[in-house]
Amino acid sequence: MKKVGLIMGSDSDLPIVEKAAGVLRSLDIPFEAHIYSAHRTPEEAAKFAANARENGFGAIIAFAGMAAHLAGALAARTTLPVIGVPCKSAAFEGLDALLSTVQMPTGIPVATVAVNGGANAALLAAEIIAVSDPELAKKLYEKRLSDAKTVLEKDAGVANNL
Repeated sequence: MKKVGLIMGSDSDLPIVEKAAGVLRSLDIPFEAHIYSAHRTPEEAAKFAANARENGFGAIIAFAGMAAHLAGALAARTTLPVIGVPCKSAAFEGLDALLSTVQMPTGIPVATVAVNGGANAALLAAEIIAVSDPELAKKLYEKRLSDAKTVLEKDAGVANNL
């Protein structure tokens, strides 16, 4: 199975990365996590992205706040799918990171999830890998059924208690 790269620009993004890691673990998807900054360690970030396909990765998730250039910097060095997770900052509540992540030039796409959307980023990476992995596709389908069952149980509880 292909791995997922979890790349954060700073260790302050770790709580959001942990959400993604939990989803990947629950689906038995291997992953690696690294701290590579688009600005402070650009060579290391570029090297990771440039070699990701050969190193067994199927998707990369980039977590960054504020200027949030990491996803674009990684996407510029690989043709693997890159998913950007804008992370909330104190100044603009993550809007700055969201706008930076979604404003990619034509030819260098980055999929973007919600601010602090680590879990959805992991699910999107899983769906990408599942295109060629029927066993993973089945796990994702079963997760959807389980999630729906949970919602319907909560619905029944609300209906019976009001």
